[in-house]
Amino acid sequence: MPEEARDYQIVSTTHTPSLSKVLAKPDASANPFKVVIDPKVRSALRRALVDLIDYHDEALAEHFAEGKLALDSYKEYIELFARSLKETMESREGVAYLLRAVGFDVRPDEINLNPELRWKKGAPGAFGSSLL
Repeated sequence: MPEEARDYQIVSTTHTPSLSKVLAKPDASANPFKVVIDPKVRSALRRALVDLIDYHDEALAEHFAEGKLALDSYKEYIELFARSLKETMESREGVAYLLRAVGFDVRPDEINLNPELRWKKGAPGAFGSSLL
């Protein structure tokens, strides 16, 4: 039976030297502030965000089921859900949770809640001055 054509292919990087160099390695002589995003960090951060989303969803559903929260529509639920996540992510506790999830132990008073976006070469990102 012939194999179906696929849009993707799973390849072991241990046997493919060119693919093992896809991620940049930190260079000790390079700028000490250069950030290389480790895929394990990104994966842990993604998992922590999913867990946080699940927590907020369950908490809102529980409050609604107990009659503590009034909702008139799914639109309102989504608005409250977004507000809840936003308030958490704007807090030192929320940022500390994400930092701990990826292995950093940072004191809450050391967390910068308003980090500055510093676009390279003075050009804003694709969507203007924000990340989105």
